[in-house]
Amino acid sequence: MVVGGWDLGDAVRVAEPEQVDVVVVGLGVGGEEVAGRLAEAGLSVVGIERNLVGGECPYWGCIPSKMMIRAANALAEARRVDGLAGTAQVRPDWAPVAKRIREEATDTWNDRVAVERFTGRGGRFVRGSGRLEGPGRVRVGDQVFQARYGVVLGTGTRPAVPPIDGLAGTPYWTNREAIEVEELPESLLVLGGGAIGLELSQVFARFGVRVTVVEAMDRVLAVEEPEASEVAAAALRADGVEIHTGVRAERVDHDGERFTLRGAGGVEFTGERLLVVTGRRAHLDELGLDTVGVDASQRYLPVDDRMQVTDGLWAVGDVTGEGAFTHVAMYQAAIVIADLLDRARHARAGADPSGTASVVGGAMGAASALSASGSSGSAGTVPRADYRALPRVTFTDPEVGAVGLTEEQARARGINVQVGFSKLADSTRGWIHRVGDEGFIKVVADADQGVLIGATSVGPAGGEVLSGLVVAVHGAVPVSQLRHMIYAYPTFHRAIEAALGNLH
Repeated sequence: MVVGGWDLGDAVRVAEPEQVDVVVVGLGVGGEEVAGRLAEAGLSVVGIERNLVGGECPYWGCIPSKMMIRAANALAEARRVDGLAGTAQVRPDWAPVAKRIREEATDTWNDRVAVERFTGRGGRFVRGSGRLEGPGRVRVGDQVFQARYGVVLGTGTRPAVPPIDGLAGTPYWTNREAIEVEELPESLLVLGGGAIGLELSQVFARFGVRVTVVEAMDRVLAVEEPEASEVAAAALRADGVEIHTGVRAERVDHDGERFTLRGAGGVEFTGERLLVVTGRRAHLDELGLDTVGVDASQRYLPVDDRMQVTDGLWAVGDVTGEGAFTHVAMYQAAIVIADLLDRARHARAGADPSGTASVVGGAMGAASALSASGSSGSAGTVPRADYRALPRVTFTDPEVGAVGLTEEQARARGINVQVGFSKLADSTRGWIHRVGDEGFIKVVADADQGVLIGATSVGPAGGEVLSGLVVAVHGAVPVSQLRHMIYAYPTFHRAIEAALGNLH
């Protein structure tokens, strides 16, 4: 429309952007924490999310999957009664599991509560896809925002679907369809033997689904210790899961009722459903990174130890490639919050030397508190990221918990390695547990430094037992001190003492 020689459409497009303090693009676990805490501290914050506030974890990941695992483990425990306390009969029923996921975990995949939680903290929510248009500038739909202090990207990752001939266009599942399922299939092919693939495979198998896992690597859980792979594979096979490793998928067909997966060498597998869990990747090409001089062709977004991509641009969560874990996203979020509050404090102090114009709502105090709670890698007033003691847990039964370096990784770095190992069944608690006591403790030490640099805890409470090992690695506690600790008896974690005693 032209009025008085002016094209109003052009006028709208070149209108001045709205000034705000911070823009957060992507409100997954990390982004929501950053946006909410900064808004709570008094900054004007715009949070942008195109899907569900909270991201993958509460709707298709950590929370609903662990509800599934809890239910499946209850079935397994009931079946173990025969080896301990008489006899028991179990009839699996998926309906209460699906109901709990739908009603308790996801609110039928509705984020109304999460949105209200964010706006209740003082944030402004915008539904849509945010894209950078230069330093500090973000467009979402017809709205453009200019951030005074910075932009935070928390856009996460999406399933990485391999370019297998015939796969595209078939009704294959990712983790999302597997979590949302209301009625279980008779059989399931699982392409990918990583943590997600194994967790879901065991769940479905315990509910009576015939499950076949196909993995291209020579073992499942290939990122963990070989001993962990062996225990996990044996546990799943005991639940009836077929596992085929060293098989590279070459073609997928779907005839309307069943999938056929063909691998190199002519091997062939069939199933009613196909679950593809072969990793995840960030979609950086959608973010306008070229407008701020950042290469968008990378697999993940590289950040420094303050989570900065470049000046005025931060990233948190899976998009950084530091591990697809909620606890990593929250850890990174705390660093970004402290860094942005520190930047805001200095900017406002510069505008008002008296300091009275510091961020309203006690932002300086919040920044100081966050700094005080930072890691041992903190420097100045902002904590610095330190991933030496990054914990990870695969919630199979038995659980596989790990921290730091594996033996292979440590040797590849040229470290003078010592390894200690103890089987859980050889411990008093393992002997008492009797049924379902598969597992072990493995510790990896730097012999020159005399400290643990990695550890693995596999067992009925592998993830919980891991906590003490995380402290040991994070705090660089001397092995000599760990050997002379008092370990409660009879506990699973007492097997750590035996593993330390076996270091060589």
